Amino acid sequence: MQFPDFYSQAPVVPTHDALAELLGASDGGLLDYRYADCVRLAGHSCPTVAGAFLMARSALQALYPDGPAERGDIEVRMPAPEHHGTTGVVAQVLTLLTGAAASNGFQGIGGRYARHGLLGYAGRHEGDAIGFRRRDTGASVAVSLDVSHVPGNPHQREWLAAIMQGRADAAQRRAFAEGWQARVRAMLLQHADDPRMIRLARTAPGVPGLA
Repeated sequence: MQFPDFYSQAPVVPTHDALAELLGASDGGLLDYRYADCVRLAGHSCPTVAGAFLMARSALQALYPDGPAERGDIEVRMPAPEHHGTTGVVAQVLTLLTGAAASNGFQGIGGRYARHGLLGYAGRHEGDAIGFRRRDTGASVAVSLDVSHVPGNPHQREWLAAIMQGRADAAQRRAFAEGWQARVRAMLLQHADDPRMIRLARTAPGVPGLA
């Protein structure tokens, strides 16, 4: 599989997974997640997938400043129902990176290592901030995404319309794809640590909905 070169240049999210260590899935349970892993999961690369990757990275860096993050010991709360907009797509990426799963997640071994119920959804749309909390210390953060600071190619809309209507030629289709990934590239390589795009706030332990 040939991905764009910038995927390998994107930041890495380092984690430790006690279950992976127990079962011998990786040396010492260390798992490094890369943007390409998220693309394989989602089946595509877009600002939503890149944004989810970067929001998780920011949250885990804040919660585990000495790293790596303890995958499987983090609770995540989505601020909308799973069927609302891109909430489900974002949640899938966050499950990959944090181990937090909804009710269908891993049930555990001997009362330990369970992942189910660590990811929850709001009953209605409550905003844009996603809550992350460490289960051991209760430390928590809220993270949101604002991609308005990373504009796309101004011709994207017209190219997409031509493609959807079946009247785009090969050059237009190529231009659209390249323009689409150019925005993702800018997010990952130029704005990964931009507080205007990735907005993080520390919240008090026991944030409603994360208990």
